[in-house]
Amino acid sequence: MLRKAAPVALLAVALAVTGCTEGGVGGMGDGSSASSGRGGGPAGEPGSALAAVQKLTVKGRAPKTGYGREEFGRAWADVDDNGCGTRDDILKRDLTGERFKAGVRGGDCEVVSGTLTDDPYTGRRVEYMRGRSKVDIDHLVALSDAWQKGAQQWGRGKRVALANDPLNLLAVDSSANRRKSDGDTATWLPGNKAYRCTYVARQVAVKKKYELWVTGGERDAMRRVLSGCPDERLPAGGGPTDAPAGR
Repeated sequence: MLRKAAPVALLAVALAVTGCTEGGVGGMGDGSSASSGRGGGPAGEPGSALAAVQKLTVKGRAPKTGYGREEFGRAWADVDDNGCGTRDDILKRDLTGERFKAGVRGGDCEVVSGTLTDDPYTGRRVEYMRGRSKVDIDHLVALSDAWQKGAQQWGRGKRVALANDPLNLLAVDSSANRRKSDGDTATWLPGNKAYRCTYVARQVAVKKKYELWVTGGERDAMRRVLSGCPDERLPAGGGPTDAPAGR
């Protein structure tokens, strides 16, 4: 009996030092280092994105009926009253070497050029030039996806908040963003595998913060990715979940 126990002990040690490996769409991550949670999936440690997945409500996708971008307010509203639209706020946050249009709010508001040095979705360097840009600002949780998973039941203020929340926004390569469209974790993941854990963790954080539900397939895909990086923390922060009236 003692001789048979040794491989088990070695396996436990191996699992304890396993690093983050990326699961793909429909692929299997290494979930053996996490215990079983609600629904039979890996549970994750408290504070991890994997643990937060277990707390998301699972329901079917609602019809897209009635969806329109205008349901989430004016595009890139200035919800934080800093004098700049949300798009420029995110460009300033995510680009390097940015230049601004002179004469607009002291010359540090409207970004006219800059560099996305390490695009999260492709890993490539992408140049931003206003008017002919190859950089988009992506909603990590697409607005139409949110509409079909709870947002159609909200008031306008909460929808505007989601559309402009820095937690849900990211400067990315425009071509990759167009390929993503309004896909969720079950249907699209970044080609840059090194960013997948962070990407899914951000989606989980947004869905938890705004109490959006996920489909069964989406939850399972989130588990597959995050079970390969069970220590990935759940991001926090961003803006309030209700925007000021009139935005």
